Amino acid sequence: MFKKLRDNQPKEPSAGSCFKNPPNTYAGKLLDDAGLKGFQVGNMAFSKTHANFLVNLGGGTYEEAITLIEYAQKKVLEDFGIHLELEIQILDTTRA
Repeated sequence: MFKKLRDNQPKEPSAGSCFKNPPNTYAGKLLDDAGLKGFQVGNMAFSKTHANFLVNLGGGTYEEAITLIEYAQKKVLEDFGIHLELEIQILDTTRA
């Protein structure tokens, strides 16, 4: 069972699932159906293994991650009328 779980998760560094699953569907499926599996901005990308994992390909930045998250939310809302809610917590890096 654990091997199957690992096989479905990316090997690259990630924070886990990026978005919560909406009622009656899966965030990863929506992202995949929207063409975002493997979609990359700079060194951050939605995993080619599981679209709901935002992965760091090496040297990825906060700005790249936020750009991907906001783009994905907009694309899924436009394509399917569903707002993806974040599962991860974004920390405000502007406060000391």
